[in-house]
Amino acid sequence: MKPIYLDLPGVAAALSLSESTVKKLVREKNLPAPRELSGRRVAWLVRELEEWAEGRPVSAMLPPSGPATPGDLQGA
Repeated sequence: MKPIYLDLPGVAAALSLSESTVKKLVREKNLPAPRELSGRRVAWLVRELEEWAEGRPVSAMLPPSGPATPGDLQGA
């Protein structure tokens, strides 16, 4: 069964972004906000993240060659 929700580390991994970038995008209202699952637990609805990702513009910039490293994500 496909997951319905992702936590912050899962969202960051799925989107190839750092956790701090995910938080920043949510604060700026450039990424869907997480849903409240319980009093102290939030997570992102996978469907909303997929819709957001599919709506991103196509880039003329090519990704860097080689495997990504944590330092590559600092400017993300």
